Amino acid sequence: MSEFVIETAKGKWEVICGLEIHCQIISKSKIYSGASTEFGADPNEHVSFVDAGMPGMLPTLNKECVHQAVKTGIGLRAKINKYSNFSRKNYFYADLPQGYQITQFKYPIVGEGEVLIDLPDGSVKSIGIERMHIEQDAGKSIHDIDPKKSFIDLNRAGVGLMEIVTKPDFRAPEEAGAFLKKLRSILRYLGTCDGNMDEGSMRCDVNVSVRPYGSDELRTRCEMKNVNSIKFVMQAIENEAKRHVETYENGGEIIQETRQFDPSIGQTKVMRKKEFAHDYRYFPEPDLAPLVLSDDYLEAVRKEIPELPDDKKERFVNKLGLTPYDAIVICENKEVADFFEKAAAGHDAKKVANWLMGDFFAMLNEKKLDLKDSPVSAENLGRLVELVSKEVINGKTAKEVFALMAESGDNPEKIVEEKGLVQVTDSSAIEAVIDEVLASAPDNVAAYKNGKQGLFGWFVGQVMKASKGKANPGIVNKLLKEKLG
Repeated sequence: MSEFVIETAKGKWEVICGLEIHCQIISKSKIYSGASTEFGADPNEHVSFVDAGMPGMLPTLNKECVHQAVKTGIGLRAKINKYSNFSRKNYFYADLPQGYQITQFKYPIVGEGEVLIDLPDGSVKSIGIERMHIEQDAGKSIHDIDPKKSFIDLNRAGVGLMEIVTKPDFRAPEEAGAFLKKLRSILRYLGTCDGNMDEGSMRCDVNVSVRPYGSDELRTRCEMKNVNSIKFVMQAIENEAKRHVETYENGGEIIQETRQFDPSIGQTKVMRKKEFAHDYRYFPEPDLAPLVLSDDYLEAVRKEIPELPDDKKERFVNKLGLTPYDAIVICENKEVADFFEKAAAGHDAKKVANWLMGDFFAMLNEKKLDLKDSPVSAENLGRLVELVSKEVINGKTAKEVFALMAESGDNPEKIVEEKGLVQVTDSSAIEAVIDEVLASAPDNVAAYKNGKQGLFGWFVGQVMKASKGKANPGIVNKLLKEKLG
């Protein structure tokens, strides 16, 4: 289990952290209007009268957003509430034209659940989900175009969001990082959110407090808004926790407030005093009826749920013989997991995993390619592994063949045939090469027989060189040991 302890001359402290993650729902239109959700449009191009808060415009709930939220709740192993309703959260800001946000307050669509995270030491920890509700996003304020003016882009206003609220179960920055990776993976498997933090479709608010190590008290927390990368979330937790400890140990008190993490200096700074629920004057949304889900509807959605990362990881370990680490890495990304399964079909899955995580990933990184653009197909990767397993080529030759596959996209059999790379397994032919090598190096033979055992590797290298890398290494080692005594 990971542990993050801040130890000073005055004592030991531990961090208590919870996250609120806003996930943009994958849907062609917004949650309460028919405006497009397409990313990258010109400012204010995708804005309906509802999004702009025009008088008399009434919201209509998007069924697809509800469907996506239910799928996500099931993926979070959470209770789906058959009854939920909507509320108005009132606050005034330029990028919120209505003067309120339509959200869910007392009765969210999803209740308690859990996400299992894999920690660096190999352990697994359960992170509790408090709730998940659906709501509309605000617009975007732009402050860096003009020194005296702010500009408003409402393309994002009204886009559907799922807000996932965790329990304060994190005790280390690494745990928060592992959670966000697992959550993003689940959302992508489900197809409910693309998880692109750099585009703002997944944004994280971080709540941090500290307490004396071993205590069970909960002290005042501070919230850091809209942290936009997993790396920055981890840095923000560590920095804010240290600020709390320093404040307490210097005799000060922590004030509940909203802060902002500045990655350029690695520190948090005050945005505003923390609001409380009553500050928003929540009241039921009069223009939307309560949401009531039937058992038949929920059962139909459950049947759509694909095999999720944890189940896929377990199958890869138990059925395909992968190590837990390999399975975690491969299953994090659905496209990678699908590619692996295609490559491993009918072949040695563990060997395929080794090639995938080694030479294959290195090739993609070197060429700066996405998986979908790989010149080496899943089927051809599996066939290459099979050539090695059947001793048609040896491991060293396989690397040469893979490099040629990465350049040409050809299948490995074609390359092996055209280049004449078939492995020599004929013992008599290999023996003849060994005899030539030994005859050409009598001094080294004598030195080896006089106890210089380290020369054995040299002999192996000479034989492989003489055979142009085609000799079967196992047979080479066996015959050399017999001849050298």
